[in-house]
Amino acid sequence: MPSFHMFIVIISALITVFLGFPEICTADYRAHYCSNTTTFTPNSTYQSNLNLLFSDLISNATRDGGFYNSSVGQDPRHDVAYGSFLCRGDLTPGNCQSCVTTAARDVQEQYCPTEKVVVIWYDDCMLRYSNISYFGNMDEIPGFSLWNPQNITDPAGTFAELVGNTMKDVVAAAAAANDKFATREANFSAFQSLYSLAQCTPDLSSLDCNRCLDGAVGLLPTCCTGKQGGRVLYPSCNVRYETYRFYTSTAPPPSTTPALSPAPSASAAIRWEWRNLVNNYNRHMRFNFSTEITTDESLQYEFGAIRAATNNFSNDNKLGEGGFGAVYKGILSNGREIAVKRLSRSSLQGAGEFKNEVVLVAKLPHRNLVRLLGFCLEREEKLLVYEFVPNKSLDNFLFDDSEDQAQLDWSKRFKIIGGIARGILYLHEDSRLRIIHRDLKTSNILLDGQMNPKISDFGMAKICGVDQTQGNTSRIVGTYGYMSPEYAFYGQFSVKSDVYSFGVLLMEIITGKKSTRFLDSESAEDLLSYAWGQWRNGTPLELLDPRIRDSYSANEVIRCIHIGLLCVQEDPADRPTMATIVLMLSSFSVSLPMPKKPAFIPHSRTEGSMPPVTSLLGESDESASKSESSINEMSFTEMYPR
Repeated sequence: MPSFHMFIVIISALITVFLGFPEICTADYRAHYCSNTTTFTPNSTYQSNLNLLFSDLISNATRDGGFYNSSVGQDPRHDVAYGSFLCRGDLTPGNCQSCVTTAARDVQEQYCPTEKVVVIWYDDCMLRYSNISYFGNMDEIPGFSLWNPQNITDPAGTFAELVGNTMKDVVAAAAAANDKFATREANFSAFQSLYSLAQCTPDLSSLDCNRCLDGAVGLLPTCCTGKQGGRVLYPSCNVRYETYRFYTSTAPPPSTTPALSPAPSASAAIRWEWRNLVNNYNRHMRFNFSTEITTDESLQYEFGAIRAATNNFSNDNKLGEGGFGAVYKGILSNGREIAVKRLSRSSLQGAGEFKNEVVLVAKLPHRNLVRLLGFCLEREEKLLVYEFVPNKSLDNFLFDDSEDQAQLDWSKRFKIIGGIARGILYLHEDSRLRIIHRDLKTSNILLDGQMNPKISDFGMAKICGVDQTQGNTSRIVGTYGYMSPEYAFYGQFSVKSDVYSFGVLLMEIITGKKSTRFLDSESAEDLLSYAWGQWRNGTPLELLDPRIRDSYSANEVIRCIHIGLLCVQEDPADRPTMATIVLMLSSFSVSLPMPKKPAFIPHSRTEGSMPPVTSLLGESDESASKSESSINEMSFTEMYPR
């Protein structure tokens, strides 16, 4: 016999059917996700249950707390519709109901008319439903990042540090709160404040809420460094910061003392208010498609299938191991060979970097970039599934004392140089995104069966706007010896940072010597200074790897040395673009300018001279002083797909 609760739901549904959705205010749409692999047919049992579910959610949207979940249906295998809404914690019940009503209408009429798995976000609320119960689960996929396009004037990095400290505070407060909602305010200057918000679905535990919010905050540097505002939207939580108040004030007083300065004039106050209005998200916020996380089943793998493919991650299947975890060879049930990167639970590459790599590589189809086939997220497991690349990484052929070195004659090296250049050019200029890799090195170059190079490991890559070619960060990642000086010391990265790394790569390929280990016994020079000396002395061919001096093109070798020296010049403006480099490599009729003295970054044998770096979250990265060759131990990512 139907329960009283179900009776109310049915009555509400009938009212909706005959009268349509109630009159509502316009809600500000932000993002949505619907799985096109799980759909229902019109007039099916699932659609009937979904209609009842919408009515139930809408009718309960005026309850206190701004959160509610429910389910409708009898058959748990197919037809049950599970749903929930989460309104921003400061919303009035009326505004919450308006937003939920708008969301229910929009997904049916516009965004996801026949999909069973849906999440949609507005400024004021989130609506979610599925044919599988998710209540009480902490879900970070799918996820979206959005940013305020207005830049912040912050030459000293003070704003980034304030964002980091404030977000830590608001995350802790939200995780500890009963309603899992908190806001914070802090003064950035005498005339500018920072407003932040963190919220989880209240059905999460404090621990899961904290984990979810930490992951969301970890994505902010990817999308929003240098911006006046940013947000990350997950199904289970969301974070946001702005330089204007975007919520009803529920926060304690500002946590920092305003700078002492004269009170602003009336005209100055008016100008400041006008700037806040101009920066409002309703006019300026846009999608950051670069950090969208898709859960299309064509990309998702079952953990059991990967475990079976790798023989339960046996040591016999292991291809390599590093600071982030290990890489295993696997064979799927259909016979396809794969390489699986299994991130360790203590890996420095957290959810942010993991998702960054998933999104980037999945959207980068190019013959000189490693192809991502999919991923798996199950409990503590984070797995990336790549195409299997049969040969090892480039460093194995260049630096190991083995028979592999004999395979790498000059013609193959010249082919590899050209392929790497074309891959970087694609990242910088030809892909749908402008991407700065930030960790180009020989161990990140894989070689296929025909010795074609494939650039791998995009965990540290930085996504820029279409017209943006540079940026700043206080979280330095990458490997010593390959970093440009402006990035290593000042956090200034650009496409020219990758050009510098390419120049180092080029010198390593020519010499067969590792830049981070090269030390001329007579002069105690590093690789770049040694190369510069040979160039100035008119003896550039002395740089060529002795193992390949029997057969090579002197013109090609000298030209590559010339290009390499152009790439590692101190002033980024003097370095060529990757488009110019590809042209220089392919056409000997293009004249090359004379290189200037390379930028030399001082190294000790332990690389201990570099100062620790402060991350966006305001924490000193102690690991910076522990690694011999990298910052944040990022150079230890040696577990790449083969």
